[in-house]
Amino acid sequence: MSEPVDIFVIGGGVNGVGVARDAAGRGLTVALAEMHDLASATSSASTKLFHGGLRYLEYYEFRLVREALIEREVLLKAMPHISWPMRFVLPHHKGLRPWWLVRLGLFLYDHLGGRKILPATKALDLSRDKAGKPLKSEYRRAFEYSDCWVQDARLVSLMARDAAKRGANIMTRTRVTGAEQVTGEDGKTLWKVSLENAEGPLPPIHARALVNAGGPWVADLLKGAIGIDTREKVRLVRGSHIVTRKLYDHDRCYFFQGSDGRIIFAIPYEQDFTLIGTTDQDHHGPARDAKCTPEEADYLCRFASEYFERPVTTDDIVWTYSGVRPLYDDGASSATAATRDYVLSLRKEGAPLLSVFGGKITTHRKLAEAVIHKLSHYFPQAGGDWTATSTLPGGDFPVAETAAMPDRLARDYPFLDHAAALRLIRSYGSECWDLLGNAKTPADLGRHFGAGLYEAEVRWLMEKEFAKTAEDIVFRRTKRGLRMSADEIAALDDRMNAAG
Repeated sequence: MSEPVDIFVIGGGVNGVGVARDAAGRGLTVALAEMHDLASATSSASTKLFHGGLRYLEYYEFRLVREALIEREVLLKAMPHISWPMRFVLPHHKGLRPWWLVRLGLFLYDHLGGRKILPATKALDLSRDKAGKPLKSEYRRAFEYSDCWVQDARLVSLMARDAAKRGANIMTRTRVTGAEQVTGEDGKTLWKVSLENAEGPLPPIHARALVNAGGPWVADLLKGAIGIDTREKVRLVRGSHIVTRKLYDHDRCYFFQGSDGRIIFAIPYEQDFTLIGTTDQDHHGPARDAKCTPEEADYLCRFASEYFERPVTTDDIVWTYSGVRPLYDDGASSATAATRDYVLSLRKEGAPLLSVFGGKITTHRKLAEAVIHKLSHYFPQAGGDWTATSTLPGGDFPVAETAAMPDRLARDYPFLDHAAALRLIRSYGSECWDLLGNAKTPADLGRHFGAGLYEAEVRWLMEKEFAKTAEDIVFRRTKRGLRMSADEIAALDDRMNAAG
């Protein structure tokens, strides 16, 4: 029997990778298996916000909102390259929540989380402010408040990279086929985890504790590979988004309220597009089959058109995506009302098994800490909390310097225009200089695959960020697929396959 690891994590989404990183940084030995690519399901299909969840106040989820509000600035300081502040414009709809009630909610939002970096809420006169120009004239007043944007899939790949640097064994495209409790050589109970990849079965890995962070598959893993009969269930809620051609010219987001009680966001996206979402639909069937349905796309277009002067139609859509949120099944009457809080379930019989239900991207770091705290009895040698003050790769610069970074990069590499420099900084931060090296011209970066994606960047993502296919790169780590043709993406896939 090989030496067991302390913790084996199932699932390479934001929660699983967050747990692996946290544990490795405490000096524990860690292995993680993800059956597909990192962030290939829910964690790359979010609305891409670090936010407190303004609408959760209506459901009295004050603890969750407060924790998320505090986390916004903790996370912003840890990753100023892939996360940045955004201002959100909330037009007042006279037929819905009264002005005073929205103001009260935003007062709480400003003060629950001890805000220090992000600016406070203010009122807007939409007849005078630029934010009113794309909207119908009936919307005359608005509030503007703060939250943060995050590149969700990049967050996961950078955390995985940091976890690996700290000793974690990160295995992508590796499926857990079984997990059973066995007796180790010292007489203590261990988990024996059976694995397979595209080549077939792999040697099993033994672990002192098992963390099931399977996301939408958490309950399936319990009943299937792990073989435990449990009454705990997840409620699969599908969130769909549409990406349209750019709908307005400023850099602020919109928060729109609907007469059905739902809300959606309209967000500047990848410089030339607008992201609109999300829906909340109970999802039936395999989580991997989640797609933005024509009905959901129509709903989002109609919703946005209630506010924008120029109607949004399906002809404006250039891309859609959909993910399944694995919410803890709390018996709520609707998908919208179901809790976004996380639940950690610990089984102590024999070797410990901790299953993660629910959660949201904003609270992934706190969730990971809570997982390790729950397991701390089994690992007294583990170090203390550390992630709150640690930056991710490329994020080792102050938030206040973020705006100047693209100009610095363009000065050092004059062949980059502002848009290219901005994209690179917002992906790689201070590591841009390592990625570009001694390049004097675009030709020095190797083959151009399209949309500003060169071989040097592809090689970086393959060698350092676990990318294996073109899809991993163009639709998760870079979003260049929005601008690339099918032939260009196929050519990239061929090149990556040839490179191994």
